[in-house]
Amino acid sequence: MARTIAVASGKGGTGKTTVVACLAAVSSEPLAVLDCDVEEPNLHLFLNADWQPGQPVTVPVPVVDETRCNYCGNCRLACRFNAIAVLPTGPMLFPGLCHGCGGCILACPYDALSEVPRPIGSMRTGRWREHVVLDGRLEIGEAKSPPLIEAVRQAAPDDRPVLIDAPPGTSCPLVSAVRGVDYVVLVTEPTPLGRHDLALAAAAARQLGLPTGVVINRAGSNDELITSFCAEQGLPVLARIPFDRRIAAAYAQGQLPVEAVPELRPLFAALAGRLLIPAAKPAGASREQA
Repeated sequence: MARTIAVASGKGGTGKTTVVACLAAVSSEPLAVLDCDVEEPNLHLFLNADWQPGQPVTVPVPVVDETRCNYCGNCRLACRFNAIAVLPTGPMLFPGLCHGCGGCILACPYDALSEVPRPIGSMRTGRWREHVVLDGRLEIGEAKSPPLIEAVRQAAPDDRPVLIDAPPGTSCPLVSAVRGVDYVVLVTEPTPLGRHDLALAAAAARQLGLPTGVVINRAGSNDELITSFCAEQGLPVLARIPFDRRIAAAYAQGQLPVEAVPELRPLFAALAGRLLIPAAKPAGASREQA
């Protein structure tokens, strides 16, 4: 069975999108590469895919038939997200707060509520080299990204390994992106803030019961900040990406670091082989640091 790998980070700017793009560039087999950072997708800056037209993604929200409603308030009591208010003049709905659970419809004894689709963003599919690439774009002002993230994940083909560029942080978007994956790669940097946010992300992965490893980006003289934490937590260090001005210059120009700095290619090829080949030994089975 094809493996699903999520690349995540405790905060933005650590280089997780760079890691995903480089893994895709060196992979020896076709992948499904998903940009699930739907609030600010940028994987397309590296993978210049041949995109198909985007498709809208919707969530169900209730509408009221006021000829049936008697203002009983059952829908308001059933809603845990305060998306419905019942006023003396009638019910008032707040679609932006609705989670589409359908509880209000089940609670209405008069069949006064039904559901209509509300667009929250779009999803598109493309091809880059031999890979299928998918991304999502959340509508400006939309507060909830998990439904769109889940739509992107569900659209991935199941006949190839899946590589997910997860949203940064440790809140609901991250959980939606990594839930049920085979392995989580946490990308961090050797700074006090990097260690702090790595600890939060590692705790979130542990709560979800997901095997986890760490990639240190901008590695150098301060690596002990991260390696000591990983040793304490039993987390394998899968790779160290050196602190190199050429990598930063390539990133700024939208170039793949493995192509701008060829000596990086063996590092990412080894990481791709360790993570993405279905028959390979699970990456978390060894505690040996790369």
